[in-house]
Amino acid sequence: GVEEWGYDEINLNVGCPSDRVQNGNFGAALMARPEIVAECVVAMKQAVDVPVTVKHRIGIDDIDQYEDMHRFVSIVQESGCKRFAVHARKAWLQGLNPKQNREIPPLRYEEIYRLKNEFPHLTVEINGGIKTLDAMQEHLEKLDAVMIGRAAYDNPYMFSQVDSLFYGETDLGLSRHEIVESMYPYIEDWLAKGGRLNQVTRHMMNLFVGRPRGKLWRRNLTIEAPKDGAGLQVLQDTLALIPDIKDDLAA
Repeated sequence: GVEEWGYDEINLNVGCPSDRVQNGNFGAALMARPEIVAECVVAMKQAVDVPVTVKHRIGIDDIDQYEDMHRFVSIVQESGCKRFAVHARKAWLQGLNPKQNREIPPLRYEEIYRLKNEFPHLTVEINGGIKTLDAMQEHLEKLDAVMIGRAAYDNPYMFSQVDSLFYGETDLGLSRHEIVESMYPYIEDWLAKGGRLNQVTRHMMNLFVGRPRGKLWRRNLTIEAPKDGAGLQVLQDTLALIPDIKDDLAA
């Protein structure tokens, strides 16, 4: 099962607003049925020894007041769930698609702070619209944890300073070039198994965001990596086009 695969946490997502998820009556639709969520957590906890946690929205459709979220958490915590990750927006199950649900409903950070104050014994993690290390530090003054979603994909090098800023440890100090080079063995193994280069490099597109020739990096990989037979040389040649600047690490 999942635990044997090495995961250290199982998170039940009660925040996904897609039609497919709703039609199965799970995801964000379950916010209307906190008793069911609690039953699910109990059953999951009986099956594994790792923590079972819940990710949810502030609310859905017209069940969207702070009091509704308070009731949801109050009921679900009775299952023994001790960690709640909250996407600080409501979700419109009718009328907005998943992408719009990540952007259109307003962010309501203060209500997540209130939730932590009223459930101090729980671990409360915030998610939604958090794009910088400074913003993370501000939230951590009031909450236990911060979850980064799209920003991790849009600007992955932001994490180069996380060790020193948050954990009191020394940053690895890897340049963007060194990070790309560290991927070579993985990519060679992937290609040897029959995978395609762009299946890996499409997730590396934003490594040079805002840097000299960053757009050239994206453009070259977009054009060359999907071609039949594209191998590691394509990535190496593209990297050679980009200056290896080792200054401001997290810029």
